[in-house]
Amino acid sequence: MDIYEKLAILSDSAKYDVSCSSSGAESNFQKGMIGCNHQSGICHTFTEDGRCVSLLKVLFTNFCIYDCSYCVNRASNDLKRAAFSPRELAELTINFYKRNYIEGLFLSSGIIENEDKTMQLLIRALEILRFEYHFNGYVHLKLIPGASERLIEKACSLATRVSSNLELPSSKSLMLLAPNKTQKALMQPLKLARDITLEKSSTPIPMSTQLIIGATPESDFDILKLSSNLYQKALLKRVYYSAYIPANDDKNLPALSTVPPTAREHRLYQADWLLRFYGFSYGEILQRRKNLDLDFDPKMIWALDHMELFPVEVNHVDKEFLIRVPGIGIRGAHKILKARRFQPLNFEGLKKLGISLKRAKYFITIGGKFFGEKHYYPDQIKRTLLKPVKRGFHQPSLFESYYPAMNGEL
Repeated sequence: MDIYEKLAILSDSAKYDVSCSSSGAESNFQKGMIGCNHQSGICHTFTEDGRCVSLLKVLFTNFCIYDCSYCVNRASNDLKRAAFSPRELAELTINFYKRNYIEGLFLSSGIIENEDKTMQLLIRALEILRFEYHFNGYVHLKLIPGASERLIEKACSLATRVSSNLELPSSKSLMLLAPNKTQKALMQPLKLARDITLEKSSTPIPMSTQLIIGATPESDFDILKLSSNLYQKALLKRVYYSAYIPANDDKNLPALSTVPPTAREHRLYQADWLLRFYGFSYGEILQRRKNLDLDFDPKMIWALDHMELFPVEVNHVDKEFLIRVPGIGIRGAHKILKARRFQPLNFEGLKKLGISLKRAKYFITIGGKFFGEKHYYPDQIKRTLLKPVKRGFHQPSLFESYYPAMNGEL
């Protein structure tokens, strides 16, 4: 098997891992046309300074000793298997980089032989890339749960970002669908990476994880509670939520014909944004329900549940509460705060600032005047704002996947 056959197999095997962002869109390849995409596992992510970069997204191997029910690469599946050597992977990455196909690497792997052996192979590939080819670019490395602390430390010294997938939201679900894994073991690499890098720096290495949504019965409340706890412990930069795509026929999994819950995934990303940037707690977001509303974003639902706090005067309310007003996001709040230093804002002034008054008008007064329909109740506001939601298999755009709450500003 030549290296490009391996690449085709191992990039396809990596497509279900979203913890570096987009898996890439389908290519309408037409020979001879400009801008045709190479179907070789190239995806995109964002750096700390906001740049979008292209990554080679690939598994080191799709051989695996585990038989997790939800995984397409499970040991019992009859599929074509392949594995790179460390040098093959390093050479492939540097050649793609020199051709300007990619700016970095996202590397994960199935477990071959045992956890330490797999981690050693990944480290060796990165050592060749870093020290022989002097590649100083972006590398996102999946840590192998169960690998020794010494290997985790070495991996963190070579990677730009690391991650370890928690896979499912609870220990009970892991016991059912992945009996060889425990939540404690899956979380251990993240704890080690945090502690090791904090000893050498004031901030830990950026870390992320992935949770599969819809394969098991946990509520959105359970999922956001877990995410919130992980953020508070400084174990993660962010959580990725992956709508479960049926890939295996198993009695403990949703049927193969089940439509992936992508609308729910999108709402979880929005709620996660509120946790990280808007000062909400998971208890506030889901104070009166167990699951997020699929028709409205979570900030709108929170506001409708707390109409006793509204309307607020847009010319006087502080930033912390201003960003909680539906239709006014963080950027909008900064524009309002800056503009009202010079003069009081009016309706037309807010429109010029790009504020979504279609939603915000029910929750604010402008110069003491209310512009929403009087005596409207939450259900009436919902009916006014509701747009038909297609419950099909919607694949969020790259922008939605990374900045779901900024799409129109919550």
